[in-house]
Amino acid sequence: MNIFKNRSKQMNLLNENLAREQMSARLGEAQQLQRGRELVLARRMSRKAEHAARQARLALARSL
Repeated sequence: MNIFKNRSKQMNLLNENLAREQMSARLGEAQQLQRGRELVLARRMSRKAEHAARQARLALARSL
């Protein structure tokens, strides 16, 4: 009976470790996706700022 309890406990520990590893992997994937979204947003904002600067220079040039 003791052998079965030890094996059962070992299986539970293995399952817990596997679940922990999978959660860690999913968290890493989520963080990587978040960084990708932030990079895309930063590039979009940069392009908008560059466009606004070009428009401002063009408006200034027209006014002179």
